[in-house]
Amino acid sequence: MRRRLVTILAIIGAILFTAGTAFPCSVGRILTGVDIPTQMVSSATLILRVTAVEYATPFFADNGSRTRASSTKIRFKVEEVIKGTYSAKDLVLSGYLNSTDDWNDRSVPYDLVRPAGRHGDCFASTYRMGAQFLLALQKNSNSRPAPFSSDTEYTTDWYALGPVNEQLRSETDPWLVWVREQVARKK
Repeated sequence: MRRRLVTILAIIGAILFTAGTAFPCSVGRILTGVDIPTQMVSSATLILRVTAVEYATPFFADNGSRTRASSTKIRFKVEEVIKGTYSAKDLVLSGYLNSTDDWNDRSVPYDLVRPAGRHGDCFASTYRMGAQFLLALQKNSNSRPAPFSSDTEYTTDWYALGPVNEQLRSETDPWLVWVREQVARKK
């Protein structure tokens, strides 16, 4: 009986130990006390204030079926470079355009992605056309010349459940102000 109990406990322990790799999208960093917004701003290669303009690739495939967000590209107009160096006037990223606002419902500084990113693949991939967003970007690990106007491919899919692409209410949005202050402190 004791041997069976030890075996069962060992199996449960192994399952719990490997759960991090089985469920890569978790809020474990919140539970361990990591300062998520500060860490994210510090780790971002590039932070831009942008406006979602249009699809850079078709939303529907040739056969009329909806394409995946990873293959659907949105063109953003760059309004401001907050961190890093970026000289192009626009940026192209994967995602979908919609007509719905998706403001973060948490207090600034945000420690979690906006509501659209709290299910599915742990990243918000929808953007309201004409709305401004604050993007915390990293270079894609498989970086290659983009087929559109930006010279390099960047991604917001690098910090699961993090506020890497938050919609802004205005140019004085509290999240934007907080991020600007964090970047200025590091200079």
